[in-house]
Amino acid sequence: MPGAEKDLARRVTLRQLKIFEALARNRSVTRAAEELYLTQPTASMQVKKLADAVGMPLFEQVGRQVHLTEAGRELYETCIEVFGSLGRLEMRVADMEGLRRGTLRVAVVTTAKYFAPHVLGHFKQRYPGIDVSLKVSNRERVLERLAINEDDLYIMGQKPLEGLEIEAVPIAPNPLVVMAPHGHRLDGEQGITLERLAEEPFIAREAGSGIREVTQRLFESAGLRPNIAMELSSNEAIKHAVASGLGISVLSLHSLALEGTDGPLNILDVEGFPLERHWYAVYPRGKKLSVIAESFLDFMVEEGNRVAEQMEELLSTLPRAPSRPPSGDAQPAPDGGADR
Repeated sequence: MPGAEKDLARRVTLRQLKIFEALARNRSVTRAAEELYLTQPTASMQVKKLADAVGMPLFEQVGRQVHLTEAGRELYETCIEVFGSLGRLEMRVADMEGLRRGTLRVAVVTTAKYFAPHVLGHFKQRYPGIDVSLKVSNRERVLERLAINEDDLYIMGQKPLEGLEIEAVPIAPNPLVVMAPHGHRLDGEQGITLERLAEEPFIAREAGSGIREVTQRLFESAGLRPNIAMELSSNEAIKHAVASGLGISVLSLHSLALEGTDGPLNILDVEGFPLERHWYAVYPRGKKLSVIAESFLDFMVEEGNRVAEQMEELLSTLPRAPSRPPSGDAQPAPDGGADR
């Protein structure tokens, strides 16, 4: 009924819709509250008010898992349309204002947290009027955000190979290296073989990690299996474990970007390493980027050349630097790179 529609529009707030959208997407009140920097009781109360306004239950709780009702699924689709329309309006307004004002939304895989803030910081210095929103998550979550076009751009180390129609622009090198603590028995040796490396206790990311998959393929191609002594779910945890002498690991060279080799870790000179990978800026194919997003994409490519020089400087600490293409001229590997 027309009257009911007007009443619903009057009683429902955008804040309630935003909280519900986050809950429906995360399937968790706790995670939705954390994402929006709210307390869990506040998030629950606002969703309850929204359900009262709609007049039907929006979700049901089974244990800790949230399941949407039919009305909840319909409302979630409406939320996507509403916030999509608002986002497009914001882009058009930003286009009219040029780069003076606006918001840039970027989602990145976990490993890119070493690279993305550096580039975003420099971009913000150049365009101080632009607000920047950065979401760091694992690869699966970033792909979910990409599938529903939730952000302006996505930064990942491996292009989605199937299921999504996307554009992927290589923006900076992301070499993978073997790390060990200073004073390790292999520290200072040149041309360490994979056979020798396979004898060492190896600290790996959890199953499904891009870096782990790339490393396993390398060992398998040589008919070897790494001696996995421990699995950890974050690069920082792995760095601490390596520094404590619990084993060696393969990580992105960007994870050493801040401390360099002055920190507790060193880069081993292993045959086949560094593994050449790239960061990619990804967005849905056919998407019209805003002026801000296009400018940031160009800026990342420009900044990527400087990042390549920084990576070369770090790699020069190897006892015997392998021959590599000149900075900025390296071509991305056909199968992309490694996330997380």
